[in-house]
Amino acid sequence: MSNAQKHWEKSRSLLFITLIIWAVFSMGIFLFGAEMNEVTGPFGYPWTYWFTCQGSLGIFVILIFWFANRQEKIDEEFGFTERGDD
Repeated sequence: MSNAQKHWEKSRSLLFITLIIWAVFSMGIFLFGAEMNEVTGPFGYPWTYWFTCQGSLGIFVILIFWFANRQEKIDEEFGFTERGDD
């Protein structure tokens, strides 16, 4: 297997892991929304509101930085880095 194929395999597996995490936090929370509506969170809003509006956005931002960091490590491992020798 060539170096480019190994790089693609690792990049593809990282992509699938990222998509699974995204799906859980974007759609999975709604599956338990009815049970969470009974519990109130900050300022009297139900937990469903806080998880979907605040928590999901925070997780998505963290997920973006995590993905970029892991992809950069994969790129460096196989010699496809975009960083210059400053």
